Amino acid sequence: MTNLRVEYPGTKPPRSPQSRRSRRGRRGRKPNGRRSRSNGRDRPRAAALRLPSLLRWLLLAPVLATLPFLLLIRGGVFAYHRWALGEWSSLALSATAVALLLALVAWGAGLRLGAGKRLRKLVARMAAAAAAVFVFHALVHIAGANVKSETVHAEYAALHPLLRVGVSAVVLVDPGAVITDVGRTPDFYRRLGLPPNESSLHFRQATGFVHALDLRTRDRPEWRNRAAELAFRAMGFHTLRHAGTADHLHVSLRLPR
Repeated sequence: MTNLRVEYPGTKPPRSPQSRRSRRGRRGRKPNGRRSRSNGRDRPRAAALRLPSLLRWLLLAPVLATLPFLLLIRGGVFAYHRWALGEWSSLALSATAVALLLALVAWGAGLRLGAGKRLRKLVARMAAAAAAVFVFHALVHIAGANVKSETVHAEYAALHPLLRVGVSAVVLVDPGAVITDVGRTPDFYRRLGLPPNESSLHFRQATGFVHALDLRTRDRPEWRNRAAELAFRAMGFHTLRHAGTADHLHVSLRLPR
């Protein structure tokens, strides 16, 4: 029998099993004849590239978490001092700004994750509502564990609204913070044998609110006291650490000029 083979135009001859195996072998080899190992080497490289991104997010997370509080409280203090807005107007302005910021962030996150328009609207409204709930809760409530006595608890409502929101933000990250004093009267100083300080912001001011509070610093780690002091300063309040009647941190909101 002869090995005569007829080839028709436009058709390719069938490949033999040996040619198929040799073709598969060449696919996994580099031009120099070595088998490629790029897939195995790329895995650690990809993990190394993801690591800086993870560290960046870990460093960025605290900043993103504190930004709304800084905008809410420091923005309100700025409006109160520089623009001479009233206590409620300045707080309403900063609260509205924070609500819009959170709504935009929630909308953008939903858009990036591919959420539907209806779901994005729902999440944005929930984020804005969260800001409103925090402000309302800070204005009307302080836990009993965060005040020295029932007298101080009763005086909490007389505290300036911005100070109430500010101390509530500190309590979120420092649940052990304790308010030891809010309002004072001239009799308070007389009982201590001290002349009344008429300029004290612990007295009710022309705004109808007390503009100062004292925080406990005794029996607390010093780093916590320093952190609380830095937090209040970052929010725009004036702080003073002194040992008058007892070691404490004095926090005040100065009157507009």
